[in-house]
Amino acid sequence: MNNSLLVVLVASGVAYGTPLLYAALGELLAERSGVLNLGVEGMMLVGAVMGFWTVQRVHANSGITLTLAILVAAVAGTVMSAIHAFLVITLRANQIVSGLALTIFAGAVGLSSYLGNDFNLADVPASHTFHALLPSGMQSLPVVGPILFGQDILVYISWLCVIAVGLYLSRTRPGLNLRAVGEAPAAADTMGINVTAYRYAHTLAGGAFAGVAGATVTLAITPQWVNGITGGAGWIAIALVIFAFWRPELCLVGAYFFGALQALAPQLQARNINLGPTVLWTSSLPYVMTILVLVVVSSGTARRRLGAPAALGVPYVREEH
Repeated sequence: MNNSLLVVLVASGVAYGTPLLYAALGELLAERSGVLNLGVEGMMLVGAVMGFWTVQRVHANSGITLTLAILVAAVAGTVMSAIHAFLVITLRANQIVSGLALTIFAGAVGLSSYLGNDFNLADVPASHTFHALLPSGMQSLPVVGPILFGQDILVYISWLCVIAVGLYLSRTRPGLNLRAVGEAPAAADTMGINVTAYRYAHTLAGGAFAGVAGATVTLAITPQWVNGITGGAGWIAIALVIFAFWRPELCLVGAYFFGALQALAPQLQARNINLGPTVLWTSSLPYVMTILVLVVVSSGTARRRLGAPAALGVPYVREEH
C-alpha cells in the first residue's frame, strides 16, 4: 500500500514541496509589506551553495553541522535580499527590474556558480544530510507513515512556520501593522508606523526564508551541488504566493501540489507508465510561472481581483503624501 503511486506522490510532494513552501512564506512576508521580490531564485541558489559549503567544511556531529548550515544559508539569503531592499526601498528602483537583475547576478551563471566552482563543490556528495526524523516503525504505518512520519525535521519546522506566519499576520500588532503598510503606506505612516523599517525587515526575512529553501534542496532533496540545482523553484514560489491569495496555509497546499508534480515524471518512469512528454512539461513549468507572475503584477485589475496588497510594487516616498 505504501508503495502505491498515490501514496508515493503525496509523500514526495511533501518533501519536494518544502523548499517551495519556505521560499513562498518569505515572499509572502515581503509582498505583504509592499515589496515584490523577483530575486527569490537567486537567493535560493546562494543559500543552497553556502549551506552545502558549510557541511563540507565544518567538522562536527551532524546535528551541529546541519544547524549551522541552515543558519549560514539564511544569512546568505538575507545578505542578497539586503541588496534588493536597498535598491527598491531606499533608492526606489523598479522592483521588477531589481529582482530580475538580482537573479541574474546570483543565479546559475552568476555568483552561486562562481562560489560552487571556486569551493570545488561540484559532483561531491554532501558530508551531512537531513534524514527522516521519526522511528522506522512509524514510517511503515499504512498510508500516513511515509506521508506524515517519513519526513525530515525541515518539513516539520516548515509546518510550524506556516502556523507562525499565519498567527503573526492575523493575531499580532506588528502583523496588522505590516498589512497596513502593504495596503496603505501613507495611512500607516500617519498612524506612526515606520513604513521603511517594516519593508526592510520583512524583505530581509523573505531573503532568509529563501536561503533556507535553497539549503533544503542541497541538504535534504538532492544532497549535492550542481549549477542551477533549484531548477526554477524560486519562480514557482513567487507564483504560489499569488495563487494562494497571499495566505500562508494555501501556500502549503500549493507547494505540495507542485512538489507532487515534480515527483510525477520520475515515478511514472519508474513504473514504465508513459503519459506523453511529462518531463518536458514539468521542466517548462518555472518559465510558465514566470510569465504568469509578470502578467499579474503588471496588471492592476488582476492584482485587485486576486486580493494583492494595494501598494505592492509601489515605492513609498513620504514627502509625496
